[in-house]
Amino acid sequence: MKRRCAVLHWLRCKFYVFVVSLFVVLKLVYIKISMDNSIYIEPYGATHKSPRTQPLNGINCTAVYELEPVEIGKSLELRRKNIVEVDDGSIVSFTEDCKNYIEQRGYNEVIVTDEECSFPIAYSLVVHKNSAMVERILRAIYTPNNIYCIHYDQKSSNKFIAAMKNLEKCFPNVFIASKIESVQYAHITRLNADLNCLSDLLSSEVKWKYVINLCGQDFPLKSNYELVTELSKLNGANMLESSRPSKMKKKRFQFRYELKDVSYEYHKMPVKTDIAKDPPPHDIEMFVGSAYFVLTRDFVSYIMTNQLAKDFLQWAADTYSPDEHFWATMARVPGVPGEIGRSEPDVTDLKSRTRLVKWNYLEGRLYPQCTGIHRRSVCIFGAAELRWLLEDGHWFANKFDPKVDPVIIKCLEEKLEEKQHQQCLKRVS
Repeated sequence: MKRRCAVLHWLRCKFYVFVVSLFVVLKLVYIKISMDNSIYIEPYGATHKSPRTQPLNGINCTAVYELEPVEIGKSLELRRKNIVEVDDGSIVSFTEDCKNYIEQRGYNEVIVTDEECSFPIAYSLVVHKNSAMVERILRAIYTPNNIYCIHYDQKSSNKFIAAMKNLEKCFPNVFIASKIESVQYAHITRLNADLNCLSDLLSSEVKWKYVINLCGQDFPLKSNYELVTELSKLNGANMLESSRPSKMKKKRFQFRYELKDVSYEYHKMPVKTDIAKDPPPHDIEMFVGSAYFVLTRDFVSYIMTNQLAKDFLQWAADTYSPDEHFWATMARVPGVPGEIGRSEPDVTDLKSRTRLVKWNYLEGRLYPQCTGIHRRSVCIFGAAELRWLLEDGHWFANKFDPKVDPVIIKCLEEKLEEKQHQQCLKRVS
């Protein structure tokens, strides 16, 4: 009996060893397959000593722009792989040595014309993750005469925050907002984040003429020289969406909303109550639009100092997504700098050239089909849209994600740098 038990115990041990060994082998095979199917996307120079090959080096962006099938096919092949970005920790390490970082990324080689030097632009960047992408946006819009405010989220990771602080350390014209919000989706905190940056920008020594706000999935479609040219044509007017609200949109500010815990993606967001709100103060007529804008310095100064603007901001605090009606409404207030008249037609996202967003339900009618993927009805652009994006006429676009299509971002970087260089050479010659 004892002998039989010993044999059974020995067989169980052998079986256990076999199962564990099989699991380890399968795990190693899975890792090998995963590694073979992964590509590493790095902002150029970020890990310049890395032995990893950069698959984007073989992409010809001029051919992508010309929609050559072979080159578009290469981008589609890359998208089938597991795309791995540089993490926040790597960006922190890369930006520790400011001199090396600036040289590796070519910030010291940015050239600007006299026209650009006399027309500084201010930026408000409200971001919360993916420091590698934020750095790429900064590099694409950077000139030494502009000024940049970065507002990170209080909830951002420590490494992301460290990366943002390193950017501040490396540039005299990049700074972190003096007041940081814990930003909640569709809540007044999102509007406050931009207002915090705008207040700081007004206090800066740089006498900027216009301010533009961006998020972490935006990217420019114009060079700095082109932006200065377009801003000059505005002749003191603001540029932003401002339309009369639909019946559905009116509910966003006809009732009070309370920030509550929710069981899905955002965790917290404003939830409608049955409490009706009083009409807006000062007989203000409501308009709706976008959270994104191009505003004059005088308009921003008005928002920060005028009692009407302060009263309206306080009234809007418990509405749903106040950033999408605050700016659109204030731009229509009679007498504000750069005013859009109340009787003027709606300014839609296609009429305002500020920011291009491609909605899936308008594709095929207002613009061509998305060649990337959709996320919450919004197109994340693919490489085949490069030419259309650059020729459409908008100044910025959203959304871009290197994990969806790294080629479109690389090629926009290259094309914008080419244009800036060519335009500067023309002015000198």
